[in-house]
Amino acid sequence: MTDLSTLWEVGVPLAGTVGGLGYAKFRAPRVFWSLVGLPVTRVRFAMTYRSTMDVCGLTVQPSRLRAFMVRTVARRSDVQPVPPKVRRVRGTSTGLRVTLRLPAGLEPADVIAASERLRHAWGVHSVNVVETKPGHVELRMTGYDVLRRVKMPRRVPSGPMTVPVALREDGTAFVRDYLKVPHALTLGANQSGKSMYQRNLVAGLARLPVALVGIDCKRGVEQRGYAPRLSALAITPEEASGVLDALVGEMEDRFDLLSEYGAGDIWDLPDNIRPVPVVLLVDEVAELFLVATKKDEERRDRMVTQMIRLGQMARAAGIFLEVCGQRFGSDLGKGATALRAQLTGRVVHRVNDKQTAEMGVGDIAPDAVVTVLVIPPDKPGVAVAGDSSGGYSRIRTPKLSAADAAAVCAKFAHLTPELPALAPYRPITATPADSPAPVPLVKPIPATD
Repeated sequence: MTDLSTLWEVGVPLAGTVGGLGYAKFRAPRVFWSLVGLPVTRVRFAMTYRSTMDVCGLTVQPSRLRAFMVRTVARRSDVQPVPPKVRRVRGTSTGLRVTLRLPAGLEPADVIAASERLRHAWGVHSVNVVETKPGHVELRMTGYDVLRRVKMPRRVPSGPMTVPVALREDGTAFVRDYLKVPHALTLGANQSGKSMYQRNLVAGLARLPVALVGIDCKRGVEQRGYAPRLSALAITPEEASGVLDALVGEMEDRFDLLSEYGAGDIWDLPDNIRPVPVVLLVDEVAELFLVATKKDEERRDRMVTQMIRLGQMARAAGIFLEVCGQRFGSDLGKGATALRAQLTGRVVHRVNDKQTAEMGVGDIAPDAVVTVLVIPPDKPGVAVAGDSSGGYSRIRTPKLSAADAAAVCAKFAHLTPELPALAPYRPITATPADSPAPVPLVKPIPATD
């Protein structure tokens, strides 16, 4: 009886603990990682670090001075190879961060090439290598698939033109910083999550003191809900041509202002005269290239030329481009490649053809093309983000419905600036005063004496 009661008192809590950890591993991976994964990985890293670096080829022969000290002071005949020196080990809610000081003879590319072997050796989900400063790299390990359920970190970079949009595979936030990357191209097939990316971007921009200009040639299906926060909206190719002409005219007026004050861009101007930044959102860029008749070619060529001019010069004037599309290739027509060259930031979701992936990231990160082509269709929102530095990473945007994005735009509608050049294209939004009075369901009966 005593043995049975002891088994009951010990076994039931133990089984509950094991079952709770098993449930947390799949339903609450952050909790499981903090309680179990992080301590186990940290101990494994400390015990196997030197041997792992040795078998992965990340060690170098010691210097002559070090070899001399080992032989004379330590009285040892064998001199061990030198691995990178661990400067800092820090645990996070998603993984482990390790800062390494590379010895002479190693470069960050060597560590990047061995990242897959390090991942298997330490039993983590992924290992990303980031060069923090010359001679130092940071190993960003993730203990589980952070892109399976996207949860944005609490601390994200902030700035006057910075918008957190998605989550990187190393657990950090992917942000659109327009002061560093002024123009971007976003590609993705149907049901790939491209619209979700746009919603998160618009919801973040709506909170900033900027002017939003939309071009949605699908009769405004995607961007009509953002109308309270838009300073201009074009829903046909004819209106799009007029909006682009107005933006180019606005850019030229701002250049005159910069020349008058001797400023390099609008951020060098005094606050009281600085014009508001403008972000142009193009929903489907192919609609601006395609023409049905020969008489439309002149308008097409003019629109493409205006967009290229904006991409080349508008950054200093505070005008930024966000170009989106399902497909992008040189066969769209004249000017497609020239426009792509001005779009520094690249975000490519799942696509239907290899040429779109190559046009999206092939010119800046050739290795990323394969990563784009293997994005599974059952994970909408997963994309590959690259830039002109040659690096790329997998990201995923959090879920945001069209109604929620529209609600954010309506909430911050008071921040919508009025630009005189774009006044003819300002969308008309219904207000409570404009809504018709409700019709009574019961017909009133007049009072009689």
